[in-house]
Amino acid sequence: MKTFNIAPLIGKTFTKVKNNNDGVCFTAADGSTVELKHRQDCCERVWLEDVVGDLSDLEGAIIVCAEKTTSEVEELEYGDISMWTFYNISSVKGSVTLRFCGSSNGYYSVSVHVFVDGEEFWG
Repeated sequence: MKTFNIAPLIGKTFTKVKNNNDGVCFTAADGSTVELKHRQDCCERVWLEDVVGDLSDLEGAIIVCAEKTTSEVEELEYGDISMWTFYNISSVKGSVTLRFCGSSNGYYSVSVHVFVDGEEFWG
């Protein structure tokens, strides 16, 4: 398992946090956004499997902790792979865990990414 902080979320206050079925979008009062999602490609699929907690606990409160944890890639039969990505996000109001699942033929990425105002965040 690999864990690291998600810098674009920590210390920010968001007015709206929405489950888009393929990911979660955080919107600030100034209209800026942070999205947790995957850009779909051929022969792979990544989806938001589960949300534990209430997304409204992340609205109107400072995000104090945001961590991404990924599983090791698991090899399935016929060369297919799968991977889990967990986002644990906390504000002073409560915590939410987002669980993404990804599967592929082994050639494509199944990672979930962070996008800030539509641009992929690499820090």
